[in-house]
Amino acid sequence: MPAFCNLARHGTPPPTGPISTRRISPLEPAPTHAHKRTLRFTESGATNVAQPALFLRRTGLSSTVKKVSGKALLESILSSLDDNKAEDVVSIDLKGKSEIADFMIVCSGRSSRQVSAIAEKLSDDLKQKFEIFPKIEGKEQGDWVLIDAGDVIVHVFRPEVREFYQL
Repeated sequence: MPAFCNLARHGTPPPTGPISTRRISPLEPAPTHAHKRTLRFTESGATNVAQPALFLRRTGLSSTVKKVSGKALLESILSSLDDNKAEDVVSIDLKGKSEIADFMIVCSGRSSRQVSAIAEKLSDDLKQKFEIFPKIEGKEQGDWVLIDAGDVIVHVFRPEVREFYQL
């Protein structure tokens, strides 16, 4: 069954009628303004979706082109982190515990420059191998970088920051 979204800007009522509803193709990323007012149309009617990114993952409309298993993605990410000299790599299985991701990885780089480089190289590897375009947060600062690759979320810390948060 195709998924449909009815989009409205924050603070305005959602549009109505057939013109405001359109099909979202699996290759189309969610609009950046699609947040609290995003609606999902099901056979039982429209429902609010509080977290569009989670909605897109659940419905298979995420920005990934190739479907890859969480385990294969995890192995590729661990290999990339090892190649880029990430330290103290810890993998946490979240299957059945969280709907956000199947795995979480926590690792460290020796400096801000290395933390940013690890994130950039991992992003490049995922784009080349799986055509996955991960979301990256914190790369400019280089203290704590989060890479959201869909089924696997990676946190890369400087050692001092990781120690501060006791991770």
